[in-house]
Amino acid sequence: MCAHASYLINLASASSEIRRRSVAALADEIERCAQLGIPDLVLHPGSHGGEGESRGVARIAAGLDEAFRRARSSRVRVLLEGAAGQGACVGHRFEHLRDIAGASRSPHRLGVCLDTCHTLAAGYDIASEEGWSRTIAALDATFGLEKLRAIHANDSRRPLGSRVDRHGHVGAGYVGRAGFGNLLRDPRLTAVPKYLETPKDPNGDWDRQNLARLRRLSRTPPRAGGRGSRP
Repeated sequence: MCAHASYLINLASASSEIRRRSVAALADEIERCAQLGIPDLVLHPGSHGGEGESRGVARIAAGLDEAFRRARSSRVRVLLEGAAGQGACVGHRFEHLRDIAGASRSPHRLGVCLDTCHTLAAGYDIASEEGWSRTIAALDATFGLEKLRAIHANDSRRPLGSRVDRHGHVGAGYVGRAGFGNLLRDPRLTAVPKYLETPKDPNGDWDRQNLARLRRLSRTPPRAGGRGSRP
């Protein structure tokens, strides 16, 4: 089980005031998770505002350490969510997540959340079997699969490498049926919790439809040749 931190938190900001408020907000989020018995908190790494990825990585690591110091709980993990790569956001390469953990004094408090829309948009081919294997191997090599603690199962309305974050319904975008099949049939990820961040409707019908598609795809054998496809 996990919660999602406020989208307003930006530990990488070039503004010292925004960073100060972001650290305080993250510490509060960690405390709320502890009080509710939620072990994991998903966090967008943040945007460096044009000052460069290395400075953004360093600021994020320092901000995480400060938030952990301020929060009374020592049990809640923060899961760094991979980004699509829009603008000056940090986290669209697995190496960014590795470097944040490497610069932190509390790497044992950090994990990863993989978002399928963001991953494809960032340039990782998860829609073909070959691409999926390369992507998971890259994640394992940089951060370690044991650190992957949540997956957002969302299709992408923009193509591979677009670096544009636009979520779509399962199987209706560029991840496609084959991409979700790769995810759902991978035995290494069976125990990793998966969550929808697909478009919503007032009655929740779209969520039920997306969940039904995921269940069907988990039972569907891969197509011959193993290439990704859109519906």
